[in-house]
Amino acid sequence: MARWEPGARERLVVAAVDLFTEQGYDATTVAQIAERAGVTKSTFFRHFPDKRELLVAGQETLSRLLSEGIADAPADASPLEAVAAGLERASSAMGPMSRELAPRLKAAVAASAELQERDALKSVSLAAAMATALVARGIPDPTAALASELGVLAFKRGYAQWSEGDSDGKDELAGYTLAALDELRAASASLG
Repeated sequence: MARWEPGARERLVVAAVDLFTEQGYDATTVAQIAERAGVTKSTFFRHFPDKRELLVAGQETLSRLLSEGIADAPADASPLEAVAAGLERASSAMGPMSRELAPRLKAAVAASAELQERDALKSVSLAAAMATALVARGIPDPTAALASELGVLAFKRGYAQWSEGDSDGKDELAGYTLAALDELRAASASLG
């Protein structure tokens, strides 16, 4: 077994999602995940502090991409236009592996209260990252909070629709997240 073999992190995530789906989160051990991924337990712990953290693999990158997209939006962009720029930037990081894992990950989360809690914390963290980036643009706190929550909801809705689509298709996640944001913008306008 190679020490520092390339792709270990990704293999660990895939192995964990498969095992969580096959036998449940609670019944899955770190040793089983490492074995399935073809790495040692110590390699697992170099990448993740525990098995719960596998669910949020890439969260820091996603938060950073959302924030960078918002920061780089044109100066005259509205709060939701800035969020759209963040969604577009973050969506670019989601490739075929994300699309392939999504249904299995969704099933694993649905079957575990602990994973549901971790998934909810991930959403809070993404909203906070977007709100911070919006406030840095001079957007007032309440507006930044609302726009970031709409951004998280648009990302989740778009991601769900994208992951349920044709996995062989060439369509990009950004189209789905931006369409979801437009739908939410229209829905919020009707709240009157």
